[in-house]
Amino acid sequence: MAPERAERRLSAILAADVANYSRLMGADEEGTLARLKGHRSELIDPKIAEHRGRIVKTTGDGMLVEFASVVDAGRCALDIQRGMSERNAKVGGDERIEFRIGINVGDIIIDGGDIFGDGVNIAARLEAAADPGGICVSGRAYEDLEGKLDASFEDQGEQQLKNIAKPVRLYRTQLTSDEVRGTPALLLPAKPSIAVLPFQNISGDQEQEYFADGMVEDITSGLSRFKWLFVIARNSTLTYKGRVVDVRQVGRELGVRYALEGSVRKAAGRVRITAQLVEAENRAHIWADRYDRAIDDIFALQDEITISTVAAIEPSLRQAEIERAKRKRPENLDAYDLVLRAMPFFETGMPQGALQALPLLERALALEPDYAIAHGQAAVCHEFLYVRSGRREENRLAAIRHGRAAIALGHDDAAALTYGGIAIGMVEHDRALAQEAFQAALAISPSASWAYLWGSLIMGWGGEAEHAIEWGERGIRLSPFDPWISAGLHGIFLGQFLRERFDEASTAARRAIRAKPGFSISHMMSAAALAKLGRLDEAKAAAQRVLDLQPNFSSVGQCEAVGAVPELAKPLIEALRIAGLPE
Repeated sequence: MAPERAERRLSAILAADVANYSRLMGADEEGTLARLKGHRSELIDPKIAEHRGRIVKTTGDGMLVEFASVVDAGRCALDIQRGMSERNAKVGGDERIEFRIGINVGDIIIDGGDIFGDGVNIAARLEAAADPGGICVSGRAYEDLEGKLDASFEDQGEQQLKNIAKPVRLYRTQLTSDEVRGTPALLLPAKPSIAVLPFQNISGDQEQEYFADGMVEDITSGLSRFKWLFVIARNSTLTYKGRVVDVRQVGRELGVRYALEGSVRKAAGRVRITAQLVEAENRAHIWADRYDRAIDDIFALQDEITISTVAAIEPSLRQAEIERAKRKRPENLDAYDLVLRAMPFFETGMPQGALQALPLLERALALEPDYAIAHGQAAVCHEFLYVRSGRREENRLAAIRHGRAAIALGHDDAAALTYGGIAIGMVEHDRALAQEAFQAALAISPSASWAYLWGSLIMGWGGEAEHAIEWGERGIRLSPFDPWISAGLHGIFLGQFLRERFDEASTAARRAIRAKPGFSISHMMSAAALAKLGRLDEAKAAAQRVLDLQPNFSSVGQCEAVGAVPELAKPLIEALRIAGLPE
């Protein structure tokens, strides 16, 4: 007789287990079991049912679940981990139950109610590779999940998993830290706080998106100059662009009392802006207005919106403060438009983006040679190219030239001062002048998050451990979702590394990777911290990721490029040598 053909099908497999289960049971068997049963009955099993999963089997500390759709599996995993984060918010370490979850898509064999095969085995190995409270997915699963989940995954490269013949590409996300959406709300600052949300572009022309974003940038900058206001940076509010969000969620996630919303229509030499100020907690409208102006009145319009917003929050606003809030504007509107067009490329932080931004900024400076913000952005673009794209002398000199011009011309512009300080501190290594620029920026605008974030990094490379950590934490609070939160986290890493607190340094590096997965320096820092902790396999994997992203990387070259002080450079280079990175 012919052998019976096995039943097979393609499925998404979710494997989960409790991290540190043996330790938890050793400390309190009955309490751990009771808490685990409560989590399952109140959160986990209902979420699996909601997302149409089938529990195949359970063990004492884990389970195997099958889904017809990997998107359902991914959404279920996120709901479980976010739910566990909320449930653990007020639970001590000895009672905290955290799950690790792995997700794979593969061909499986069905035997009765059980499932077998490589698809299952890989899911189990992915679960073991996940951090407590985190999720690890295979490259095959990630292809279907990309863009469909409200979470960012970091590429871990190909990994050799235990008892799996071929290497598997891993993607990892971590959802237990306070920065993750769905966790308890940030505390409100002592002073009035506001976030300017992305304005909707209703021009009917997608090419006008840059203009709407520029309006938000300028209104945010205007508000930031009021010293009694706590203003969230534009880079964090941009994370809400294109999303339908409840203003109460914005208030929770950013820790603000007010939100400014609006729309922009630009056409035929005119611009129309609608704006409304909302109290986040109860959605109460404070004021709303519509502005219709000729395009050459755009700066007056921005000031009017800023002043209306501030006056609604603080009726006793003094006229002197209004005047101080008005920055020196460029004379040439074409130069202003070119800077707005350059901004999305500039803000990528990548050499490729810098190469696209620089021609626009050079055209702006040809029209208006004293335009401080254009000098500042050009300086940082050349810094990106110098440090991360070949250390060419022409980029170093251009960064210094434009950086000094931004500081000299931008004495009343917090952003220009900050950009100039970044270039001077990172490339010229004149940290005293950079610090003066950052302090001047903060005197103008106490909510200038980039001054804190990049100031933290420059202090870190300069060996100022305590100040680097303090400034990094301040910058992160001002802009918790900033794409360049990594600069502050790098500063915190360097401070903790100098203090030989390698666990804290590793945590900062891991958070930086989550914020900007394709940034090689974050992986370099992770490799150094892991090497110091003796976790050599993980350190070598992080080192390989550095070389994947930046094949010409050298530890000595990096330290020389940024002017690392000897007391930092020596142990850092040694740790990176252990991790396998070239000197």
